[in-house]
Amino acid sequence: MNSTLNKVMLIGHLGDEVKMHYFKSDSCIGKFPLATNETYINKETGEKIISTEWHNIVVKNKAAELCEKYLSKGDKVYIEGRIKSRQWQAEDGSVKYITEIQAIDFTFLTTKKEMENAKDNKTAELAKKPNFEPQNNILPINDLPF
Repeated sequence: MNSTLNKVMLIGHLGDEVKMHYFKSDSCIGKFPLATNETYINKETGEKIISTEWHNIVVKNKAAELCEKYLSKGDKVYIEGRIKSRQWQAEDGSVKYITEIQAIDFTFLTTKKEMENAKDNKTAELAKKPNFEPQNNILPINDLPF
């Protein structure tokens, strides 16, 4: 097999708003940071550890415009793309490097607005339900667990 593969699949939350860059040729790119989390338990201390990895996402043209229009900080998104590294010379003469994920496909999973609406709806539903507290910890016959 002579072929190679450069494919990345990420599900994470936007760390900032989509930053757009427009060019004279009517093309554009959008850039945003994406956070992915890994959760594990420290075997020595039993402490829950959350490790966050940050990814630089780049989207082009129409896809960039869609991301700018519909995504905002905190939104959850699925990104499929490839890793691309590049370098440039800074004004001070030093060479800078960056590794980016060039998005090829993406799916909006949840927006911040949707999560807030769902939270508000759940709070409203809970407020509508009557508060039932059995006296003396005796449950009605219909609520017995067997």
